[in-house]
Parts: sequence; C-alpha cells; structure tokens
Amino acid sequence: MKYRIKSYLILLTLMVLPIMTAYAQSEQSEEKGGVHLKEILFGHVQDSYQWHVTDFNGKPVIIHLPMIFYSQTSGFHVMCSSQFEHEPNSELLREGPDGFYIQGAEDEKGRIVEKVGSELQPVCFDISITKQVCVLFIDAILLLICILIPARWCKTHKVDDPAPKGFTGMMHMFIMSTYNDLIKSTLGEKADKYAPYLLTCFFFIFTANLMGVMPFPPGGGNITGNIAVTAFLALCTFLLTNVTGNGHYWREIFWPEVPTWLKCPVPLMPIIELFGVFIKPIVLMVRLFANMLAGHAIAISLSCMIFIMFALGGWMGNLLGGVITPVSVLMSIFMMFLELLVCYIQAMVFTLLSAIYINMSHSHAE
Repeated sequence: MKYRIKSYLILLTLMVLPIMTAYAQSEQSEEKGGVHLKEILFGHVQDSYQWHVTDFNGKPVIIHLPMIFYSQTSGFHVMCSSQFEHEPNSELLREGPDGFYIQGAEDEKGRIVEKVGSELQPVCFDISITKQVCVLFIDAILLLICILIPARWCKTHKVDDPAPKGFTGMMHMFIMSTYNDLIKSTLGEKADKYAPYLLTCFFFIFTANLMGVMPFPPGGGNITGNIAVTAFLALCTFLLTNVTGNGHYWREIFWPEVPTWLKCPVPLMPIIELFGVFIKPIVLMVRLFANMLAGHAIAISLSCMIFIMFALGGWMGNLLGGVITPVSVLMSIFMMFLELLVCYIQAMVFTLLSAIYINMSHSHAE
C-alpha cells in the first residue's frame, strides 16, 4: 500500500511539474517580451467569440463567428465578431458598433457590454455562436454521419447477410463492443431501454475528445474541458437515474435498512444517502472535465517550455533551450499518444458510471 501511494505521488509530481516549471519560466520570459504561457493555455481551453486558428506573417488568421444577443435598451442584435476590435484597449474593452464592447482579450469570451451614458451594462441575453458552440455543432454532425451510415446499412440488409466491411464494419464492431462490454454487462435485461442514451453519451464524448486533441479546424475546441458541457451531460444522467428509479431505490435513500436510531429521531443515514444522490453527477462532471483539461494543459506546457527557454536569451537561455528541446518533443509526442488513450478511457468511464448509477436505481430487495 505504501509503494502504491508513493507511485501515485511521483506520478502526480511528474504531471504537475511541467506546468509549474513552464509557468514560472514564462513569468520571466514575459518580462522580456517572450512567450505568454497563460494566454496560450487559456486561449486554447477557453471559449471565445472568434476562432483564432494561427498567425501567418505576423497577422492572425481568424474565423469570425456570428454574435446574437439581446439588449434591454435596444432589443435584439445580430452582428459578426469581425466588427469588434481584435486588440483590447487599456481598459480591456474591445470596441464594437452601436456602443457595444467585449470585455477581455481577443481569445477570451468575456462579456458583451453596452455603454449607457457613462456606465457599461452587460446584455441580458446572449446566444452567440461561440467557438465551442461551433465545435459542438461540428462534433454533432460528425457523430450523426458516423452513426447513420451503419444504420442505413442495417436497414437495407438482412440479419443473415455477410458482415459489412470498411468503415461500416468498424463502426458495427465499435458499437457492439460498447453495447456488450459496457451496457449489457451492467444493465442486463434493461440494456435495450437505456442503450440509446448511453451509446449517445459514449460516442459524443469520444468524438468531442478526439476533436479536442486535433489542433486545427474543424478540431481545436476542447468542449469536454468546458465544465458547462460536462455539467449538462452529468445532469442528463442525474435526471434519467432519479426519474426512472423504482420505489425500492427511493426507500433505500429515505428509509434504508439500518438500525432505527440511525434514521430516527436524527435522520443521519437518509441525509448521507441524499447527499450521495447529488454527489454522483458531480463526480461525473468533475472527472471528465478535470481529466481532459489537465491533459491539454500538460501537453501545451511541454511544448511551450522550448520557446520559453530560448526567450530567456543569452548563452544560458540557448543552452537550456537546446537541452529541453529533445526532451520536450519526446514528452509532447508521448502525451499526445496518451491523450488519444485518455479520449477513449474517459468516454468509457462516463458511460460505465452512468450505467452503474442507472442500474442502482432499479435494484430490488434481496
């Protein structure tokens, strides 16, 4: 047990050390006009009203997105993010038309505010197509294509026909593997009822994770690293678990089979069980969010360490840059392969835990 704890501590140190080192060194390089690690990191994981692809010949290559919002003073507005200044002013406001501004830097979503008199008031309703919303649409379209192609084959073929080949055969194998190994083995006879939701969760999360690893459009948006997305997925599992739960499930929460003094007059066990009902979706939400965010942060920090060392200047900076370059490249490649594995593991874990929670809500008295 002691060796296992030591192994976990060493692994945690190796994961956190690149981020801490890169962050500390970036503070020095920023003073010399070098790499801004915070801007690169948060620019990759944060949402924004525009899609910054790369810089070419010193000019940013940007995909501008539509902005739709409602102002309490002037009603609905539909405009493009290109109508706002790319660089913020000294007050971190990006000026736009009709007295509207975006608070924050160019790679931050910020807030849309309106200048009313001498004051800035936030708009009360914002449904803009941001970077992560756009990536969400792309992921949904890819998921539909990947599922509808094998579904069409099943519709036009009989059960005793030869197995499909190519992409359709691969998707059939993938879907049946997920269904048999995760859903059927956990839910048993109830698998067919909940398989559509659980399969949707698995393939959506897996697709979103893979697209988040891709550093260029149509990927590049780490939506599973956005806690709002993971919170919605966890909320769906929470509602499905508790709305379809049977009477025995609720009886075990409010009147569990424990000694009476643990239930009355002080309802100690019911309070603990009720907390467990809400802790389960929180675990689902935080687990997926933290793992995907941490993986991207480590990979970006390892890559940035090369530029940070060279940005320090002098013979020491060149020496450190030359030493860290091969190490950083090899570690970045290793992290990218590890991220591909994590993409599958996190989708599998979310689906498996959701299936376990659903199965627990349909348990019967022994």
